[in-house]
Amino acid sequence: MKKLFFILMFISAHLMADENQINLSTLQRLNLGIKIGALKKIENIPLLNAPATVAIPPDQEYIVSSSQAGLVKHINKTVGDYVKKGQLLAKINSPELLALQQKYLHAMSKKKLAWASFQRDKKLLEGGIIANKRLQETRTRYNGEDIEVNAARQLLAITGMPDNDIKTLATTQRLHSELNIYSPISGFILEKMVVTGQRLDRLAPLYRVANLDALWLEINIPQEQASLVKIGDQVTIDNSSVQAKITLLTQSVNTKNQSVLARAIIKDKKSALRVGQNVNIRIKHDVKRIAFEVPNVAIAQSEGIAYIFVETKTGFLVKAVKIIGQQGKVSVITGELVGSEKIALRGAVALKANWQGLGSED
Repeated sequence: MKKLFFILMFISAHLMADENQINLSTLQRLNLGIKIGALKKIENIPLLNAPATVAIPPDQEYIVSSSQAGLVKHINKTVGDYVKKGQLLAKINSPELLALQQKYLHAMSKKKLAWASFQRDKKLLEGGIIANKRLQETRTRYNGEDIEVNAARQLLAITGMPDNDIKTLATTQRLHSELNIYSPISGFILEKMVVTGQRLDRLAPLYRVANLDALWLEINIPQEQASLVKIGDQVTIDNSSVQAKITLLTQSVNTKNQSVLARAIIKDKKSALRVGQNVNIRIKHDVKRIAFEVPNVAIAQSEGIAYIFVETKTGFLVKAVKIIGQQGKVSVITGELVGSEKIALRGAVALKANWQGLGSED
């Protein structure tokens, strides 16, 4: 500190009359340990770091279950496999399916008889043999049987039986007990909950399938910092190029860790992130004006105002700036700067002392 004091006293005689200009020779710069560098323009302000978990949007995740009780006959897919919508996942031997098919065929048969009676009574009415009331009763009976057929058909469709298979059943009248389980979406198998030979109850879960094209980040933000975060803020993941955007800030606080849950939608559909993975993230504000990132040591404070030192031909020009963000060892500043300036990245304390004509108590 004493050495610095004498150096500063030596060069103070070389200050210009302009109170915002400091004249220094190359040797004086070296003696003061001043390092010069360019301004780094940025588009967002770092706010905070926080932990996050990779999650699946609820509308992109499905539990595939068995609509009927039965015995698992065949497993076609397992954890990690990619499946397309409508692709076969498993086969189940289900006696209940036989009963539903039988009910459908029986309803079809009764509908045919009711239709034949209705057509016969129409002709009898035209010949004046029966009253109109008789035809109305026949028509009502036919309509009732038609409803029964539709209901039986819907029950088969609920089991997952495709329309073509139902049409084939109506044509061939051949019953089968094999219930095919198909994927409701295109995606990945995240969990397999059954094994071959296992007996299942009705609605027993078989698979968990998810579309991983869209993923979320569920972020735990310390409650005292939650007010800094806004909808639309940018999110980056440490050691990754993946980016996301804040879309939700919950209004409640987790009582266990006093954090606020924020949700961000990941933009990159081909990222290497995995569901359930814990990551560290950074949240940043978009900058709506020209801003620059500089080391904290490049900034000098005086009477509540922040200054940087811009290089000139003869030394340095003192520039007042506004600090709009800070994280770690860097700050984000704005001011009357164009971006092409070279500034003192190190040695701001010594330059401040020169500027104020002090022996640098800082």
